[in-house]
Amino acid sequence: MAAPDPRTLEALGLAEIPREHPLSYPGAWPKESGLLDGDRLLPLSRLVYGDRVPVLAVGSNACPAQLRHKMAQSGVSGTIPMVKARVGGIGVGVSAHVSLMGYVSASPFHAPGAVGELFLTWLDEAQLAVVDASEGVPEATGAYDRAWLPSPSSGIRIELDSGEFLPGAYVYVNRHGVLHDGAGVPRTHPGERPLLASLLAGSARLRELFGDTPEEFCARARFDAALCARGTRLFAEEGLTTASGLKRYAKKTGPSS
Repeated sequence: MAAPDPRTLEALGLAEIPREHPLSYPGAWPKESGLLDGDRLLPLSRLVYGDRVPVLAVGSNACPAQLRHKMAQSGVSGTIPMVKARVGGIGVGVSAHVSLMGYVSASPFHAPGAVGELFLTWLDEAQLAVVDASEGVPEATGAYDRAWLPSPSSGIRIELDSGEFLPGAYVYVNRHGVLHDGAGVPRTHPGERPLLASLLAGSARLRELFGDTPEEFCARARFDAALCARGTRLFAEEGLTTASGLKRYAKKTGPSS
């Protein structure tokens, strides 16, 4: 009997899909760069793909299982290079909207001086269209815009393991802004369960809509468009939102668009 393939998402502990398990959001990220090839994560032969579009992932788009799920649902190739990059000037904040998937997702904000590791997904035209649609980009009422962040003029720096700096990349910016920490500073996304517990503890009106626990929140929000819209409005009504500092880049396009 052949030994199990150690490169499958299941074997690597990367198989859980946040869209099916909202409290797992943003999902498990790989420990290193790799080529997502359907159900497997393979070694990369290079870090830059000139025939593809670079998109920074700040939430579940860095989860291989989520990407595989999105592509499979649309009948699009699930072969995607995922490159870990050192990114300066970006923080991973909390979207000021409630997702139909049942979670409150991540969204980037401008954070001068911050440096962290994010994944760069290199998408072909069909894959980019799938992710755009999943983020609501083509819809007037969608949650996100796709923004081109020129580096370094935007204050964003994207460095690969090779030491090469990219001239820029796309990122999905929430149209509603991000949630702040109570002092006007964007709060960072700590993972779905602690985030929802904190939000519910701080708002009686939010508990009236979504229940007292993270489990109740996800169950009530999931696929209930009217309730998600009410929750999104409530964030604004209670003064919990602030600007991401990245909205001005939403209409700009990169060299591959």
